[in-house]
Amino acid sequence: MFLEINLLHKFNMRKLLLFSLLIIAFNQDTLASTMRLRSKLIKGYLVDFKTRRDVDEVSLLLVSKATGERFKTETRDGVFTFNNVPIGESILILTDKDYRKDTLKVFETNAKEHLEHYTFSKKQPFAARLKVTWLFNWGDRTTVVNGKKVVQEHYWSHMMARVILVIYGLCLFMIFYYSVIQLLLALAYRKSKRSPKLPMPAFDLEQAPKVTIQLPMYNEMYVAERIIETTARLAYPKDKLQIQVLDDSTDETKDIIAKKVAEIAATGVNIQHIHRVDRTGYKAGALDDAMDRVTGDFIAIFDADFVPDENFLLRTVPYFNNEKVGVVQTRWGHLNKSYSLLTELQAFGLNGHFAIEQQGRNSTGHFINFNGTAGIWRKKCIEDAGGWEHDTITEDLDLSYRAQMRGWKFTYLEDVESPAELPITMSALKSQQHRWMKGGAECFIKMRGKLLTHPGVRFSDRVHGMAHLFNSSVFVFILILSILSLFILHIKDSFSDLNYFVQFGAFFISSTVFLAFYYWNSYRDKTGRFWNDLFKFIKRFVQFLTVSMALSMSNAVAVIEGYLRIKSSFVRTPKFNVAQKDDFTGNKYDKKSLSILNIAEGSFMLIFGFTALNRLAFGDFGMVPFHLMLAFGYGIIFFNTVKEVRTGR
Repeated sequence: MFLEINLLHKFNMRKLLLFSLLIIAFNQDTLASTMRLRSKLIKGYLVDFKTRRDVDEVSLLLVSKATGERFKTETRDGVFTFNNVPIGESILILTDKDYRKDTLKVFETNAKEHLEHYTFSKKQPFAARLKVTWLFNWGDRTTVVNGKKVVQEHYWSHMMARVILVIYGLCLFMIFYYSVIQLLLALAYRKSKRSPKLPMPAFDLEQAPKVTIQLPMYNEMYVAERIIETTARLAYPKDKLQIQVLDDSTDETKDIIAKKVAEIAATGVNIQHIHRVDRTGYKAGALDDAMDRVTGDFIAIFDADFVPDENFLLRTVPYFNNEKVGVVQTRWGHLNKSYSLLTELQAFGLNGHFAIEQQGRNSTGHFINFNGTAGIWRKKCIEDAGGWEHDTITEDLDLSYRAQMRGWKFTYLEDVESPAELPITMSALKSQQHRWMKGGAECFIKMRGKLLTHPGVRFSDRVHGMAHLFNSSVFVFILILSILSLFILHIKDSFSDLNYFVQFGAFFISSTVFLAFYYWNSYRDKTGRFWNDLFKFIKRFVQFLTVSMALSMSNAVAVIEGYLRIKSSFVRTPKFNVAQKDDFTGNKYDKKSLSILNIAEGSFMLIFGFTALNRLAFGDFGMVPFHLMLAFGYGIIFFNTVKEVRTGR
């Protein structure tokens, strides 16, 4: 509570400006001679600390230290008065049950001037802090203790505050756990980079094994020709190469593919167009359906938007000299990274996965995943692991874990880059993220029991594997955390005994530091000038966190759908085949429309923005950066979505 009062004596007494509630000075040396004197009026003006509005019927108590007399009053339209108070040092106590009890020295005066009474020159506003904010101002109950009625103030609201703090703390812990795992992977990655690189295994083209390249597609009219032409140019013995175009298209794409396949086949390349009239199992179904027509011992898979280097097979197939290797996975590159801030941020995040997660796990012998494309499978490994299954929408992650639990080794090649296209619209990005997040949750439900109980799996592999499969759930915790943070502010204002737990949450700021370390080690835009690189990285990292936290709403919905086993079709990410903004003329596959989720994102932008500005105005800075980032993040997503919808129409 903050009180400040100006006092004027009617005999030109000097103004005394003191701190807090109601302060007037008294000379202790002459107290005895002035105890008989009384002030005619003590007057103040009370407002609510937050709203700055007058508070009515708020109880105050004034205690004279000179005589021990007690004076009670209540505010009326914000004004409180005390009459006939003995001159001398007094104490003012705010006793109202709805406000925080506070005790302050009220006044003392110089008795040598024989002052008889005091009045305030004008109404001075004093601020009072509510004991319990409007959000928790409920739950009083009356109990009997030793035969007397006792009011336990806000009992149930206090209990609800504790429940909220427990859930909030659990979310903080799970995010902290996630960041610790990422930190350990970053340390493993740094260690692997200091180790000498092993030379590529010897490879004799004369003894090259047969390789089948599979190109699963569904309505890819913008990129179908490019990937077919690219794979046909791969440097590998033509008599050892087979290309399968697995086409589930229902539009003109199938005609484009048929024409291009016939053109390539005329040059002597072994290429087949396998067209299905239904999409049973989606991508996994197409891969499984073609297995009986595979002639190669190894199967390379590329999504339609990839453009592999012509030496891709020459740099990957040699690693299968080790009979235990079931998969060789390569790093994704980015064809259109510089297209916009959205593609820059996607590249930033994907680089973290393909450097730290894949290389960090692989260097320590932990399970990694085939990323669905830009990698090669040993055909025998697929068959031994049970083949492609389509009960999840991330068939690549599912088969990866089944294979590794059966003892197959995966090799990750960070130095081999396979460029691909990044989504250039918010709707396309959300579509991709939805599939990845939901599929990850589905695989966690499917594989958790097997991973924990399958014989022969190292304990460390179980720990890292569970963390890996559970990764997508971090968005659920971020969403819950962000929503509960609004309640936490009210708890902090309402219950002083719970402030300790709220402040303890600041410890988990270390989660952000750990993640910064993780992404710093995967940051690929370094120029060698440390400070310049660091400032550029911090800017990009903050931008990435801002958008990622705001994506938590749509991603959390996908994760929850996965956990609830809500089935949905395999929605592939629309491809555009553009590198510059001038090249974009539209995309008929990129469906855009406003949904309830978009409206919620816009609402969150306003809620978090208002909360940040409101707290900033009152000097409560603790969560202002967090809420500002959420407001900006949701704003970026919402306005980009609205812009795309308007442009599409």
